Amino acid sequence: MAGFVLIHGSWHGGWCFDPVAQLLRERGHTVLAPTLPGMGGTAEEMAAVTLDGWGEFVAQHCRDLKAQLGGAPVVLAGHSRGGLVISTAAQAHPAAMDALVYICAMMLPSGMSRAEFKQIEGPNPAFDGIISPVHGGVATVIDVANAGAVFAQISSPDLVAAVLPRLQAEPHAPRLQKLQLTPDRYGTLARTYIECTLDRTIPIDSQRKMQRYSPGAKVVTLEADHSPYLSTPVQLADALEGAIPG
Repeated sequence: MAGFVLIHGSWHGGWCFDPVAQLLRERGHTVLAPTLPGMGGTAEEMAAVTLDGWGEFVAQHCRDLKAQLGGAPVVLAGHSRGGLVISTAAQAHPAAMDALVYICAMMLPSGMSRAEFKQIEGPNPAFDGIISPVHGGVATVIDVANAGAVFAQISSPDLVAAVLPRLQAEPHAPRLQKLQLTPDRYGTLARTYIECTLDRTIPIDSQRKMQRYSPGAKVVTLEADHSPYLSTPVQLADALEGAIPG
C-alpha cells in the first residue's frame, strides 16, 4: 500500500479529487488532498501566495504522510496548474516523496513559467474567454456558467453541477515564476504523465509538447476531459496506482 498527496489545479480545491480519493482509499491506500493556502482568500492573502510557499506546504504534507506510513512510498500528484507546485516541491525536498504524477498538468522544464508556456501554446478562445482578473490582477476568477464545457464536457452533469459553484479565486503570481529544476534533485524522481485526449483546457497538443520539453516520464493515455477525477475516476485511480514505485 502507498500514500498519495493530490494537488488540485487552478480555481479548484482538494475536494475535486473526492471520487478518485475514495477509490484509492477503498483499495487500501492513504490519501491527502489539501487545498492550497490562499485559494479564494482576500486580496492581501492571495497577493502573499508564492509558488515556493505552495511547494513547501505540499512537501510538508508528503513528509507527514511518509512518517505516518512508516516509510511506505508516497506518490505526489498534481492536476493542471498543480504540476507547477509538485515540481517545486520535488526540487526543494526530493526525499519527501517517491514519485511524481502529472494529471494533464504543467510539466514544464527548468527556466520556464506557466505564463511563458501560455505564449508558446497560443490562444485557446474557449478557455481564455472564461477567465477574468480580480483585485487589480492579483487573482483570477472563472465564469462558472460556461466553465463546464471547458473543464468537464464529458463528465456526469450532476457531478459537474455540484463542482462548479465551489470554484474560487486563483492567485496569479505562481503562474509568473520560472521553475528552477536540477537533475540531482527533481531529476531523481520517477515521473508519470497522465495525458487526457479530450482536454479543452490544456489541449492534448500542449500536453504532448510538455512531454517533449521534459522527456523521461512514463505516459498513460486516458480518453478524458480536463477533469478525469470526474469523467474517468477508475482509470485515473489505476494510473495513479501504476505510479507507485516497485
